Amino acid sequence: MARTLMRFTGVGGQGVLLAGEIFAAAKIKIGGYGLKTATYTSQVRGGPTVVDITLDDDEIFYPYANDGEIDFMLSVAQKSYDLFKSGVSEGGTIVIEPNLIKATDEDRKRWKIVEIPIITIAKEEVGNVITQSVIALAIANNFMKAIDKETLKDVMLSKVPEKVHEVNLKAYDLGYKYSDEALEKIG
Repeated sequence: MARTLMRFTGVGGQGVLLAGEIFAAAKIKIGGYGLKTATYTSQVRGGPTVVDITLDDDEIFYPYANDGEIDFMLSVAQKSYDLFKSGVSEGGTIVIEPNLIKATDEDRKRWKIVEIPIITIAKEEVGNVITQSVIALAIANNFMKAIDKETLKDVMLSKVPEKVHEVNLKAYDLGYKYSDEALEKIG
């Protein structure tokens, strides 16, 4: 596998750090290298947050993605989207929460913008907004084919309390369902 670079953006408190941790741990579990680098403002909750995830079969010597190197970004907050979208490669894919983010016409020319209502799915279909990070995890993995689906699910379950396994499994499956539909639409 070549190097895979992904970015999750949101605001503090939305769980994007957890998704990065799960990806990195899953890659290490299957015998590769994975790391996440996080940047967030001094605001603990509500400030722009970005997590870059690097997965590789070879050792990772530089943990940061350069502007234009990110293959895939998922964003659930307008201010973070605006701040960090420039890191995505020309023609790369950006999944946005359409109820919270408005992509410009220029953005749609530069990147493949995919709208999936992640927070709405978490609130209304799963019944727990905190599961948005697991939905995002599944969506990103389905788009990038970075980690075996079952391995990623096992690692995700090892990172969340047992009492919330059922709700997180539901979120994981819904992330795949909605991303399958989105992938069909974009061909």
